[in-house]
Amino acid sequence: DGLKPVHRRVLFAMHEGGNAYNKPYRKSARIVGDVIGKYHPHGDSAVYDTLVRMAQPFSLRYMLVDGQGNFGSIDGDAAAAMRYTEARMTKIAHELLADLDKETVNFVPNYDGSEQIPEVLPTKVPALLVNGSSGIAVGMA
Repeated sequence: DGLKPVHRRVLFAMHEGGNAYNKPYRKSARIVGDVIGKYHPHGDSAVYDTLVRMAQPFSLRYMLVDGQGNFGSIDGDAAAAMRYTEARMTKIAHELLADLDKETVNFVPNYDGSEQIPEVLPTKVPALLVNGSSGIAVGMA
């Protein structure tokens, strides 16, 4: 799927929470809480920064998160705090998770063994080709 683990976990949490493109926006703080509580036991700022980046039209060619509120600017202005922003998946992000229930990918236990998460996403979209990737976790993508 070409995504870094944190991107995959944010999108999976949004999918599991019913946060689809055709549903109402949900508070970013709720999404971040779901991610760190169930799938990614790291700081909330790292998860929120990932969510913000996926909602910025100047960061990705095809945004994976449809954000409502202040998600920063190309000039380097920071996004508003997560309690002030809302988000939902975009249509293209929905396609990254479309066949998840068809047993097309392996599921592995989360960090504490209480949940199952996909090893990769069964994407219909070549996310790595359309959006590229950079950073320290590129080798994992």
